[in-house]
Amino acid sequence: MHDLLQPLTSNISEWPRERLIFPARRIDLRVIDAPHPYYLSERAQIAVNWDLEFAANPALYDGQMMLPRAIEIHDGVISGETHAVPYSTFLLWRKTRPIAAAVHLFSMPVIVSSDGAVVAIRMGKHTSNPGRVYCAAGSLDPGDVRDGVCDLDGNMAREVLEETGLSLSDAETVSGFHALHDRGVITVFRAYRFAATASDLVERIGRHIVVDPEPEIDEALAIRNADPGQHLYLPFMPPILEWVFNNMR
Repeated sequence: MHDLLQPLTSNISEWPRERLIFPARRIDLRVIDAPHPYYLSERAQIAVNWDLEFAANPALYDGQMMLPRAIEIHDGVISGETHAVPYSTFLLWRKTRPIAAAVHLFSMPVIVSSDGAVVAIRMGKHTSNPGRVYCAAGSLDPGDVRDGVCDLDGNMAREVLEETGLSLSDAETVSGFHALHDRGVITVFRAYRFAATASDLVERIGRHIVVDPEPEIDEALAIRNADPGQHLYLPFMPPILEWVFNNMR
């Protein structure tokens, strides 16, 4: 049995180089029903940091999310253990990135329109990523767990529906899972092509934002090239856009 007070080792030295996109043929995140060692060791600082974050942005919500550790990447398989933690735990982690103690893994569906654009969203000023542009996605949470394992497909469908009003069941899956990592953040993505044009999708998302009682996004954007300076992207977006425009035309 693992000593949960000690972080487990992983094969970080064997991971693909940072921001290199690689096929991910399987993602196996097993849920551990015990407190995360990082949470146990940093509870006091987590509370202090949360007070600062919440004072700066009272719209933040300290709900539960999944924070992995002991992640191994080998032969296209991403595997490891994950724990439910308060969101405040992640907010402290991302400031210092102690990768030996924890990593952040999330899944992101890349929506491609019938006329070849990537449809992304700009996060609202009240969120923890204000003004940042990326494809609609969100952290894994306990509701995304199926039979003790994180369900990335379910997470992507839920997040897209909540944020944009679009249903991934209406789209064609046009790629397998791929992934990249950067400073302890692992982004797992897959491309979906809708039959609608970019302007139609942007309009539909705009209508959803208007009626959403708690919208997280300001607007939808149609992106037609991989220029990294076009928007205020999070770091994983430019390499993913380049990959999509090179492979999804």
